[in-house]
Amino acid sequence: MPRTIEIDGRNLGPADAKAVLDGEDVTFTLSAAARARVEASRTVVERALAEGRTIYGVNTGFGKLADTRIPADRLRDLQRNLLRSHACGVGAPLPPEEVALALLFRANALAVGCSGVRPMVIDTLLAMLDRGVRPVVPRKGSVGASGDLAPLAHLALPLIGEGEAEFGGRRLPGGEAMRRAGIEPLTLAAKEGLALVNGVQVSTAIGARALAVSERLVKTADLAAAMSLEALLGTDTPFDPRIHAARPHPGQAVVAANVRRLLEGSGILPTHRGPHKVQDAYSLRCVPQVHGAVRDSIGHAREVVYREVNSATDNPLVFAEDGAVLSGGNFHGEPVAIAMDLAALAIHEIGSISERRIESIVNPALSSGLPPFLAREGGLESGYMMAQVTAAALVCETRTLCVPAAAESIPTSANQEDHVSLSPLAARKAAEIAGNVATVLAIELLAAARGLDFRMPLRPGKGVAAAYDFLRDRVPRCEVDTPLAPAIETLREIVLGPDLLAAVETAAGPLD
Repeated sequence: MPRTIEIDGRNLGPADAKAVLDGEDVTFTLSAAARARVEASRTVVERALAEGRTIYGVNTGFGKLADTRIPADRLRDLQRNLLRSHACGVGAPLPPEEVALALLFRANALAVGCSGVRPMVIDTLLAMLDRGVRPVVPRKGSVGASGDLAPLAHLALPLIGEGEAEFGGRRLPGGEAMRRAGIEPLTLAAKEGLALVNGVQVSTAIGARALAVSERLVKTADLAAAMSLEALLGTDTPFDPRIHAARPHPGQAVVAANVRRLLEGSGILPTHRGPHKVQDAYSLRCVPQVHGAVRDSIGHAREVVYREVNSATDNPLVFAEDGAVLSGGNFHGEPVAIAMDLAALAIHEIGSISERRIESIVNPALSSGLPPFLAREGGLESGYMMAQVTAAALVCETRTLCVPAAAESIPTSANQEDHVSLSPLAARKAAEIAGNVATVLAIELLAAARGLDFRMPLRPGKGVAAAYDFLRDRVPRCEVDTPLAPAIETLREIVLGPDLLAAVETAAGPLD
């Protein structure tokens, strides 16, 4: 039986998003309390219409056309036309798992009870999520101002039997996908089309997935650093807890503790304590400070994104307690844009410092006796020379992607929307950076494992040893030049998956 999760507009968290992203057998439903709030807000809209009040987006045009009053007999046409006209996104479709997350986040925003929609709108979104209807949503075309208007319009079109959607592994007309899923399309009532497209739920879906990937990457980065430290005959002194208590950034202390746990029981560290090396280069010595700052920044971004996920974001907002219908700007994606710009920079730093450790492993001037480029017969063989070049190329690429999207405002809608956030671009950049950094970490793990080959028969700490054994089971040791691309791709998939960290934590204990 699937696990049922109730949504109420306020309590969705990373674990719920993970269930969707991982394809867990879960179903979502609207809580009774949220349903009552939604019904109350709908009553306010219907009463206002009966009284002949003029309300933006309910019986007026949109944006610069807000002063145009729409006759009562054309209000349903107004909502349908909004979705049709705004569905002008371009580019490759978003992955189905991000679309699924956007469906959940959109339903949850409506569940706050400030949007004036009928409960059946939320029920239909959740039915699409549960039954596998995934609207085809082009990834480009939103500036994150009045929300992700274009992508959310594509997300909503199948609700009215239009647009396109994937179902059962096939791309179908939206109405056909809904029919095959056994879901009745809706005829939208006043306000409902606008409520479906205001907000940055596509930005938050992309961002939430990028952050979920990044949270795995920061743990893996601690592991890669510990493995490189062992291969490079580094010192464990910089991870002493007293150092990190003196500068109490929370992420810094967590990273130091993780590395200590991974190094515990090392047979390599005791061989070079003392005068061998007073201090390591920053890419080893400052791992807690750099990885820790990344963790803290990603944690902040996660707080912002999930605060946004649990917010009412359309315009106008309906307040059932006093019948007020207020126009404002909760759809603006600036909080998400700035948070994801920060996350993009933070994730980049993981790859940047990792590439420096790779360089230390392959560079004979830095590698504490490892052969040049990890080649048995240097000159005849190039070893891992080009692996470091690939990592450097990826780091340079991610560096260009760190330019803040939130700084790139451009006016739209005849200057009515004269400052925009670019939140979807910020989220997409962070996701792209995370993918590149996963590859850089894969290269570091490959190089560090090769470095440990040369330290045998000494064994590293139990956490590092578990990682080494896991990786060698999947990428066997090779003593001659061979194409490294397949090994890098294999390790990239391992970095993005849960099994490596699970094996390490089984041996060394949980990593934070």
